Amino acid sequence: MATERPRFTITVSEEMLKQIDDYRFTNRIGNRTQAVNALIRLGLEALEKEKAASAEEPDS
Repeated sequence: MATERPRFTITVSEEMLKQIDDYRFTNRIGNRTQAVNALIRLGLEALEKEKAASAEEPDS
């Protein structure tokens, strides 16, 4: 099935691949692409929360 969404290739270490696969199986995610997308989304959300939290901190 063709998709119009952008694609890119990444290279990861064996350890990171194992972590991705472990996350995938633990969370019953269908394939690696979906697992990587979920992990990226979680990371981006964490960055946004961190950014918002630092913006709320008063200047010292």
